[in-house]
Amino acid sequence: MKAGDCNAMEKTFGIRIVILGSFITGISLFHYLTPLHVAYLHDIFQRLYYLPIILAALWFGLRGGLLCSVIVSLVYAPHILFQWGGHFGMEAEKYLEIILYNTVGGVTGLLSQRERERTVELQKSKGVLEASYEKLRAQSDRIIAIEEQLRNSERLSTMGEFAAVLAHEIRNPLGSIRGTAEILKDDYGPDDPKHEFIEIQIRETERLNRVVEDFLHMVRPQPSEMQPCAVQEELETIVTLLGGEAARRQVELVLQTQPNPVVISADGEKLRQAFLNIVLNALQATPPGGRVTISAVADVKGACKISFRDTGSGIKAEELGRIYEPFFTTKSDGTGLGLAISRKIIESHKGKLEVESTPGTGTTVIISLPKQESVNGEMA
Repeated sequence: MKAGDCNAMEKTFGIRIVILGSFITGISLFHYLTPLHVAYLHDIFQRLYYLPIILAALWFGLRGGLLCSVIVSLVYAPHILFQWGGHFGMEAEKYLEIILYNTVGGVTGLLSQRERERTVELQKSKGVLEASYEKLRAQSDRIIAIEEQLRNSERLSTMGEFAAVLAHEIRNPLGSIRGTAEILKDDYGPDDPKHEFIEIQIRETERLNRVVEDFLHMVRPQPSEMQPCAVQEELETIVTLLGGEAARRQVELVLQTQPNPVVISADGEKLRQAFLNIVLNALQATPPGGRVTISAVADVKGACKISFRDTGSGIKAEELGRIYEPFFTTKSDGTGLGLAISRKIIESHKGKLEVESTPGTGTTVIISLPKQESVNGEMA
């Protein structure tokens, strides 16, 4: 219980004691100061003693009711004995009143105490029910989330069934279109107006082919081939591959090297694909003159932490929760599959991918990869 609550209870207790004392003192003074020949007033005063007795029983329970009735009896008894002469036969009802004081105090106090105990039990039951309700609501939320995941899995499964047909029906015509465009390109020089349209045709064909490839990787991931993988070397390869793209966008691509190589057990080709998607997103989100910084460190347990930090416009809070959804993208020419595929790859390595972003400041993608067992059972 807090100190403030204790102080409030002590203050309330003191006020109630003063009220009861004032009632008993006032009624007793009326008894002792009123002449005996005004008998009807004494009858009223002796009935008024029930008021502090009942209040004490309601406020303090059985003990309070009995204690107050005893105090009233002790205060009232001298009035009977000395002022009324102590004739039992004549004033029997006044002695009976003392018995009733104690009876009313005990019965009222007992009922009040039981009611108070019942209230405490109901409060405890209320707390248990509220806790159960919160638990059920949390379970319900988890069930809804699981159902949503199942629906997504079912949708992806259905997409996977169409993937093979889609690949067969689209890839071959795309290859023919690209081949035809490249043949036509040789017939038209750079100065010819048709050369630009052929370039657009080839570029859009390549983009559509990438969409198909990403779609296939999303719905039909290939099994991982785990082997010792030097994370630093994979990142250096990514920087080499995207160096030209970064220069074209006038973005500085920086890889912070570490003195000790970080080696884990992983599928290097898949990690390279995940890193490539993330760095491409960072380059596309960073304006000219900005920077994309990559770093990789290993902790004492051998786990690897890789961060990709850009100085772009950041991601809005309402969009941050949807960035892993397939086909969700904020880019006009994006497919919305890159980050979803990267996350799937990292999770297949028992790792974790997190995104931290502040609008107007930039975005940081953090990948955590645990130390895993290699193919021959030894630790990487």
